[in-house]
Amino acid sequence: MCGIVGAVSERDVQGILLEGLRRLEYRGYDSAGMAVIGGDHSVQRAREVGKVAALGDAMAANPLAGHLGIAHTRWATHGEPSQINAHPHMSGEHLAIVHNGIIENYQELREELRADGFEFTSQTDTEVVAHLIEKNYRALGNLHESVRASIARLRGAYALAVVHADEPDHMVVCREGSPLVIGVGIGENFIASDQLALLPVTDRFMFLEEGDIADIKKDGITILDREGHSVEREVARFEHGADSADKGEYRHFMLKEIYEQPKVIKATMEGRVTKTRVLEQALGTEAANLLENVRHVQIIACGTSYHAGMVARYWIEELAGVACSVEVASEFRYRKHVIQQDTLFLCISQSGETADTLAALRQAKRAGFRAALAICNVPGSSLVRESDLVIMTQAGPEIGVASTKAFTTQLTALLIFTLALARHNGLPEEQEAEIVEALHLVPGQVSDVLALDGEIAEMSKAFIDKNHSLFLGRGSQFPVALEGALKLKEISYIHAEAYPAGELKHGPLALVDSEMPVVTVAPNNDLVEKLKSNLEEVRARGGELFVFADRKADVKAEDGIHVMQIPSVHPITAPIVYTVPLQLLSYHVAVLKGTDVDQPRNLAKSVTVE
Repeated sequence: MCGIVGAVSERDVQGILLEGLRRLEYRGYDSAGMAVIGGDHSVQRAREVGKVAALGDAMAANPLAGHLGIAHTRWATHGEPSQINAHPHMSGEHLAIVHNGIIENYQELREELRADGFEFTSQTDTEVVAHLIEKNYRALGNLHESVRASIARLRGAYALAVVHADEPDHMVVCREGSPLVIGVGIGENFIASDQLALLPVTDRFMFLEEGDIADIKKDGITILDREGHSVEREVARFEHGADSADKGEYRHFMLKEIYEQPKVIKATMEGRVTKTRVLEQALGTEAANLLENVRHVQIIACGTSYHAGMVARYWIEELAGVACSVEVASEFRYRKHVIQQDTLFLCISQSGETADTLAALRQAKRAGFRAALAICNVPGSSLVRESDLVIMTQAGPEIGVASTKAFTTQLTALLIFTLALARHNGLPEEQEAEIVEALHLVPGQVSDVLALDGEIAEMSKAFIDKNHSLFLGRGSQFPVALEGALKLKEISYIHAEAYPAGELKHGPLALVDSEMPVVTVAPNNDLVEKLKSNLEEVRARGGELFVFADRKADVKAEDGIHVMQIPSVHPITAPIVYTVPLQLLSYHVAVLKGTDVDQPRNLAKSVTVE
């Protein structure tokens, strides 16, 4: 979603802010802007629609010199993408603000401020906040107190950074429901929506808690909590190298991240499993107590993470014998629930800031679930801090909007959790050992699939002129088919749907013809023979099949059937491995079609608003 960067330093900050915005491009945006307080204590501002490069060009022609500044990439929620709606927004000539999130009561505040004589030039909720702070500043004469008085009036989610020309030595920032981190430097300090934006200038970060408001000066940071008490927030060092934000030898971030999967899957297992056993204490000090007597698991997630949860449902019910429900977070939030006794609430999110998932977690904590477990990729995120148990996925920064390594590491973490839960429900030691040993083989098996990249690239040519595609899977491979269809539609813009293969006769078969390629995943499990029958149904109606099949599954290439042989894998770990060829297929189709692979249209990486 939107991205914030800010800096206060002895040096000019324009370059720092511009590079920070460039590193936040992966979040998705439609415009970019910057405001800097110059040596004459005036606010200089530049805003452009489109890419950060357009803003860079504008500032190359007219530099913004100064030691204090804020910058922003916007993803429209109020008002169309345009220069007047782009951030930073100003009130008068002295106050500038950037904002992530949504202010729900902006309309009533807007009318109140109009009555007070403030004029509005945009359709955004952010301009309302700017004028509200300016109104309070006129009364209080202090930026920190003015921001504090203003946020008491706001309803919604926000991360704010505010500067004022009359106080040119600091910025005031706060957060409620949207992420914001402080980058700690030497003689300079920074703020951003994401650590990644600040890696060129620091690797030390503070994470603001909900309700925090902070004063950021070049030589000091002061933080007050929601109640106005002075607090210290721990300084943590970023764990991943700065080169995580570079493509290296790869053409796109997405391809780089696909190829990183053997390494990050292994990293997700490290410290959590022995050769034959899951170490449940890696989930948290209270894991043993909280997992004991769990009788139901409620999984909440969005998008790709939702598909990971669907796979986990098969594992949890098969291995742990515990009932499991999976629901999209945005649906869960807005309906009445029947909460079964001793239900564990499990949230999955790559960023840990997904608005609907966070809201569902907070609702669940009030509703009386046994405990909350988070599967997440960002250590300091809200989801992690607000959950009772946590499994970090160790995927590292994922820049491509279409999730790849985040998904496979989520599956890895979910299988670790499932085995820990299953142990409390009588899973035999030898069965746990068998699955853990199979899990240890997964990084190598994924590497074997990556070796098929050239063949998959050749297969992808059959999709160039197609407008629709169908994905099929059975059992735990059905969510894998859903994920494959999502990847294809996200980055190639080909319409794709996924179905359980057994549902063909109940409707989808009507779509099958020579112009509808059908992609199928076929591991060698107890459903493979039924799947073969489904494939014959497609072939009999002139459909062209593209099958990723276990070498032992005996699926033969014939006219109309293209078979890619996949290494033999354990049935439990198969969803992790079979995801990878579908990622590669979607990637190569998108490259051939010439789409923006890393930043597909209309999408954002981190969905931090409804």
